[in-house]
Amino acid sequence: MKNLIPEDDYGVFADPKGVARVDSLFVAATFEKGHRHVLRDIARIIEPRSGLSENFIHDNFILSTYKDARGRKLPRYLLTRDGFTMLVMGYTGPKAMHFKELYIRRFNEMEQCVRSLLSSRQEFPMLTDMICRLHESPKPYHFSNECDMLNRIVLGMSAKQFRLANGIEKGQSIRPYLTAQQIQALDRLQHLDYGLLYSCPDFQQRKQLLTSYYLTELGGTE
Repeated sequence: MKNLIPEDDYGVFADPKGVARVDSLFVAATFEKGHRHVLRDIARIIEPRSGLSENFIHDNFILSTYKDARGRKLPRYLLTRDGFTMLVMGYTGPKAMHFKELYIRRFNEMEQCVRSLLSSRQEFPMLTDMICRLHESPKPYHFSNECDMLNRIVLGMSAKQFRLANGIEKGQSIRPYLTAQQIQALDRLQHLDYGLLYSCPDFQQRKQLLTSYYLTELGGTE
């Protein structure tokens, strides 16, 4: 099954369920360790006598495989943030601390990206699909900027501002609280923006075109 967000330069990705993970091969390369040594460290962590529960191991250490340059099928692990933390806890020294900080930052960014993607997919599924096609490693702002633009054109505010103004819980879809006319306008603009993302890369130009269409063709008001 295809990952929700592909691997970045440090092997951090979001699996099909939206869980941020890192490839043990990248961890080994970044921390300048042999992969067999990283596998050995993981084996010690997940052995029955380690004290970790089966549920923790199952959720945070997924055994996978890859093919090396010689075509051999070899083991690797896909680690969650918690699994990664357990693994590198014993890695010491200034360089190791630097890489730990780097990975914590990358996990934070990936998890934020997942939240943005899932939120935009809920409100604007077509746009989310196009953004994922256009950007190999999409950032949270790729989704939020586009969705906020459409919401501001039609609603006069972002989805976050609309939730605050109407007492809607964070993360909940705003569509049930919109009028039929607002939903129709957002859906129409989404279809137009789907094509503009490819043909008109400039954000401000897309915004101007969509705003003009909303005012002239959809009966919108500023």
